[in-house]
Amino acid sequence: MAIEETSKEQGSGEAEREVVSRNFIEQEIDKDLKEGRYDTVMTRFPPEPNGYLHIGHAKSILLNYGIAKEYNGQFNLRFDDTNPTKEKGEFVEAIKRDVEWLGAKFNGPFFASDYFDKMYEAALKLIRDGKAYVSDLSADEIREYRGTLTEPGRDDPNRNRSVEENLDLFERMKNGEFEDGSKVLRARIDMKAANINMRDPIIYRIAHLHHQNTGDKWCIYPMYDFAHPLEDAFEGITHSLCTLEFEDHRPLYNWVVENVGFAHPPRQIEFAKLYLTNVVTGKRYIKKLVENGTVDGWDDPRLVTIAALRRRGYTPESIQKFISLGGISKANSSTDYAMLEYCIRDDLKTRVPRMYAILDPVKLIIDNYPEGQTEEFTVPNNPENEALGNRTVTFSRELYIERNDFMENPPKKYFRMFPGNEVRLMQAYFVKCVDFRKDEDGKITEIHCTYDPASRGGNSPDGRKVKGTIHWVNAADAKPVEMRLYENLIDEEKGVYNEDGTMNINPDSLEVLQGVVEPALAEAKPYESFQFVRNGFFCADAKLSKPGKPVFGRIVSLKSSFKLPKA
Repeated sequence: MAIEETSKEQGSGEAEREVVSRNFIEQEIDKDLKEGRYDTVMTRFPPEPNGYLHIGHAKSILLNYGIAKEYNGQFNLRFDDTNPTKEKGEFVEAIKRDVEWLGAKFNGPFFASDYFDKMYEAALKLIRDGKAYVSDLSADEIREYRGTLTEPGRDDPNRNRSVEENLDLFERMKNGEFEDGSKVLRARIDMKAANINMRDPIIYRIAHLHHQNTGDKWCIYPMYDFAHPLEDAFEGITHSLCTLEFEDHRPLYNWVVENVGFAHPPRQIEFAKLYLTNVVTGKRYIKKLVENGTVDGWDDPRLVTIAALRRRGYTPESIQKFISLGGISKANSSTDYAMLEYCIRDDLKTRVPRMYAILDPVKLIIDNYPEGQTEEFTVPNNPENEALGNRTVTFSRELYIERNDFMENPPKKYFRMFPGNEVRLMQAYFVKCVDFRKDEDGKITEIHCTYDPASRGGNSPDGRKVKGTIHWVNAADAKPVEMRLYENLIDEEKGVYNEDGTMNINPDSLEVLQGVVEPALAEAKPYESFQFVRNGFFCADAKLSKPGKPVFGRIVSLKSSFKLPKA
């Protein structure tokens, strides 16, 4: 999406007017269109199908899609499938689902492999023009010859092979005559270039591998830095928007499209990545967590893959807002995870019903309430959104309340239930604690109280006040459900990674509880979200839930440490 900052100015005697600030990418595109460099705008999102997308990719998706939409252009989804060793159809399908779920309407999907024939022809053109050659050096030798960031490289001994010899060798590479690693095709640029990426980079390597799209047709595959600019150019992409780590690769990007020869080559523009504090985003690290069973898949709700956020209960709108708040810049910075939590709270607070659910139940018995009697209370589904209407909850002599809503010996300023104290049962009655029971281990098993029949609805005619209000679920029709409470997967005090590449995993990142809920919640569908009164926002887990037996995972608690910056 295109990120715009809005402010208001007011001149002397002038009406207040809105001033829209264009981000630097929009300014560059405006200039390109004005100067006639392009007559339309085409962008793309080009993931490698070697893992699931994460929250950082959401920024690129929404930026590229938003720019195309803003300029009435085209947005392509294209898979850079140039490395068959790590690519899977599973990842292709997962990425398509994620992009669609975020609301980005794309053309395609396209694949780098769609253009392998054209890329081969482009490589032949470079060879004929004397701008590419076949090298016999090993990978280690190429690294040695390349030099360092402070020392220039040395010419490859094969650099001056004739055009005819290079064409013959490259053809034989394609025909499978050579072993993997025995030869590569290099661009002939400048071994003394200050930018190490321009020191005769490899543009093709031999790899006798089966490809998910092209099968066994090819045993040579283009390198990313060669393939990517060509894919953009073949598709007519005008603006290749990518993150800052590709800034040093831009000269090579430009060299490829200029020397292969395109009338209107695409333009690469870099922006800052989205860094989120104390989360795991690296694909190889997530793969480790999946393989060793630390998480239950790429969509485990403790991860920040887009699939995991969707399963946890995040909405496309909340992620769109999060990306928008972060803005677009050229300066790298880290964003507090609390801002992401703020966005989902803000999105759900008026959209979802507020329901009664008990995470850690203990029985509450109203001694003076008639046995066998049941009554009903009408409660609002969401006090902040009347359009969600009302529902009916039942009430009787035996209820469940949260275990932490009772204390035998409370500290000062504890206003919930304890012996002798009166509290309000939400929307129902005043009750006063008169007794409790423990088991042989000292655990509270029952709490006894009396109620004031005159206080029906939660207020007393005599005007007396109570400071504590607690929620409840009627024991007779309560439905047992599994509750899953998530904390950060990472030990925040230690940080994500150690020097040896291991991760600091929080052993308490998941707590599983057996709770109870009001009957309507037993029919919750996968991905359906609710606010559980006083306990947070919860979502029916799409992987673990079964018909009539949902498993609820907490999306986020009700309290936030994040404060939206003042305009």
